[in-house]
Amino acid sequence: MSSRQLLLVIGTRPEAIKLAPVIHTLIERGHEPRIALTGQHPHLDPTLYGLGNVPAVRLRCKAGPDPRHHAELVAAALQPELRGPSRPDLLIVQGDTSSALGGALGAAAAAVPLAHVEAGLRSHDLALPWPEEGNRVEIDALSDLLFAATEGNAANLREEGLGGEIMVTGNTAIDALFQTLASLPPRLLDAGGLPRLLVTCHRRENWGLAFTPIATALVELARSPFLRIEVVLHSNPAMADAARMMLGGHPRLRLLAPLDHRGMVAALRSANLVLSDSGGIQEEAPALGIPLLVLRSRTERPEGIASGNSMLVGSDRETIVREVRRLLDDRAAYRAMSIPALPFGDGQAAPRIVDGIEEWMVRSGRRQERQIA
Repeated sequence: MSSRQLLLVIGTRPEAIKLAPVIHTLIERGHEPRIALTGQHPHLDPTLYGLGNVPAVRLRCKAGPDPRHHAELVAAALQPELRGPSRPDLLIVQGDTSSALGGALGAAAAAVPLAHVEAGLRSHDLALPWPEEGNRVEIDALSDLLFAATEGNAANLREEGLGGEIMVTGNTAIDALFQTLASLPPRLLDAGGLPRLLVTCHRRENWGLAFTPIATALVELARSPFLRIEVVLHSNPAMADAARMMLGGHPRLRLLAPLDHRGMVAALRSANLVLSDSGGIQEEAPALGIPLLVLRSRTERPEGIASGNSMLVGSDRETIVREVRRLLDDRAAYRAMSIPALPFGDGQAAPRIVDGIEEWMVRSGRRQERQIA
């Protein structure tokens, strides 16, 4: 197969985590991918994801309060890469961030084919989550290759009648999870220790006053001397400051500094129960067999609910307190949610995605040959 130019857009830590397995597989197959770091997470260090030796361009597009404006900045900043001598044959984006949307808009403006990793997620509510739901719908409509993590995601794409080629691959989050687990030391059992509740909260719908009932629920739960609660602070200063103000100083509420992926996987693995609004944790917790209560009223990842590993509790104080206590008291209910499952893939998504890219390369090469002939 002749060498083709591949450019992958990365703006956030989750994008780096989920695209790293794809990039590593491309390199193993003899390809020479490049990455465009948008600057959405300005301190993102590619070396943390094994990408230190991958050629990279830094776009330095600082994110602001208007996600659409940031996407447009990214699209404009990409144009020299998309129209110049290093013009890629395929641009690859992941997920639903403003960086991913910017990559998609930039590719459309420069008539560069687009591949979307993690295509087809839908909450069917543009407000939950905002702006991610609108971003992913728009990215999918612009994509030539749609790599769906699950059959349900693929069904969403088919129902919308999109023109891109759809392939079910699994989610690369599970690839990254298994690779990280293999690098961790054996888990030490905390014999006789208290149950551990791990909490993360960062989604936009839980910013500001919306965080108050969640914090109030945690304070109420912390009154029990038979539960340890660990809250992972987010790198967003506003969320971290709110957590410190409402939760700091409580003797049974431990606030943890933001964790890298390895640290988060280790924390998940040692938890007995998780409260989180994170999409990535919704994918990882079932594979680890850790019961997850999702701090959202709707989810674009219903597969975790269907597998029995996750449950929606929203941000209602009474619901959160009731469900945490129920799972800690009801051993049968807890065991039912603790059976490991793989609703989001088997850890082989990246090879399938690269297979799809290579097959597309062959087909597009043949089309070009016919056009020249």
